[in-house]
Amino acid sequence: MKTKPLLKKKLMGGAMGIFTRFRDIVSANINSMLDRAEDPEKMIRLMIREMEDTLVEIKSSCAGVMANRKTVERQLNEVRARETGWNDKATLAVSKGRDDMAREALVEKRRYSRKAQSLEAELSEFNELVDKYKSDIFELEDKLRSAREKQRILVQRHIHAQKKIRAEEEIRRMDSEEAILRFNQFENRIERLESEADLVNVGKQPTLEDKFDHLMADEEIESELAALKSREKTNQPEIPE
Repeated sequence: MKTKPLLKKKLMGGAMGIFTRFRDIVSANINSMLDRAEDPEKMIRLMIREMEDTLVEIKSSCAGVMANRKTVERQLNEVRARETGWNDKATLAVSKGRDDMAREALVEKRRYSRKAQSLEAELSEFNELVDKYKSDIFELEDKLRSAREKQRILVQRHIHAQKKIRAEEEIRRMDSEEAILRFNQFENRIERLESEADLVNVGKQPTLEDKFDHLMADEEIESELAALKSREKTNQPEIPE
């Protein structure tokens, strides 16, 4: 049984549609598209989804073509076997002196030979299509890996950007009037504590050691005062009588 022309045409037509979309994807400049996109992360997600869907379709179509190729291969083997069989019959008829039967056998052989040629041409087309599918699958998978890597980088950049925004917001919050007010209140509290510490000794009776320290301080002041008076008296001009 030969592959139906309509099925073959459908397979080829479907393949062309997938190949067209595939070419649009692999020829797209991802970096340029992301640079122009308002939401690069959303854009790369959509691109990856489109690549994944197209990859599934290509693999599915490739599997279908490979199944049909096996059918054609089986048909070709059957036709070749029939061709060989009629050739053997023609040889037998000639050996028996039956040229009439030999002619009929050769006619059948020629019919199967033409079928074989047609199937071989069809098989060649299927082989080319399978090879193209496989090549495009590898190319699209490579493009998909690249897109996923860009997605990973975009996600990391987004995370870092969010952290930076939070840090800047925290800095602005610390610089706000409320933060400054809290700082001033804290400073006033410390000054109050220091003042309270200074008042601890107010009204406290001096110890004997404190009295001697005070006495020594008084003597030092008196000595310094006497020295100042002496220098002042020496520097005064004498008044003539």
